[in-house]
Amino acid sequence: MTDSTPAAPAGADVLRDLAGSGRLRAAINFGNVVLAQKDPRTGEARGVSVALARELARRLDVPVELVTFDAAGKVFEGLKTNAWDVAFLAIDPLRAEEIAFTSPYVVIEATYLVREDSPLRSVDEVDREGNRIAIGRNSAYDLYLTRTIKHAEIVRRPTGGEALDMFLSEGLEAAAGVKEALVQFAQTHAQLRVMPGRFMAIEQAMGTPRSRSAGAAYLRSFIDDVKASGFVARALEA
Repeated sequence: MTDSTPAAPAGADVLRDLAGSGRLRAAINFGNVVLAQKDPRTGEARGVSVALARELARRLDVPVELVTFDAAGKVFEGLKTNAWDVAFLAIDPLRAEEIAFTSPYVVIEATYLVREDSPLRSVDEVDREGNRIAIGRNSAYDLYLTRTIKHAEIVRRPTGGEALDMFLSEGLEAAAGVKEALVQFAQTHAQLRVMPGRFMAIEQAMGTPRSRSAGAAYLRSFIDDVKASGFVARALEA
């Protein structure tokens, strides 16, 4: 999928920031099914973040290299090893200390998964003494709940998938996650239900290391343009 917008010339400082190796290294998180998935037949990466990475590379006139991860926390850790030039992550104050974010290109919801016979009926009831919440470490919802949960216990695993497995095997009271991912999980596991409503709205954005100011400014303009042109909406629909 490509946009009809002609590729705007990028200055040498932008190319140095976003494609210093001669290619655009884009971090893709397969842990968030709203943003990226593997084609079940070919294994090829697809989804809105993949489409945006390819469109950005087209406009920069450089090849794209998809650097894949299975959890958002691991994407953030990749910043320390210079594993990527741009990433697709939820905006969070802790991450923003090291990453320059664009405006959000999509907003998704986070909620809880519980057993069908659970007495918990609303998201507001989860934060109670004795409740344990399974969660993927350093995900956007982990960072948020770490700041806001006062009484329940947060139990972390490296990825959201591992957290869901723990929720089932160890009998935890709830699992936190992106609503769409929890719905998919519940559809393949009997006696589970996804709570209505949300405990947070997750603002998904593009980002680059804060030291890359020229690249960050270009990314902000890029996201504003692809939202205005309808590119993001078409990519999400696809």
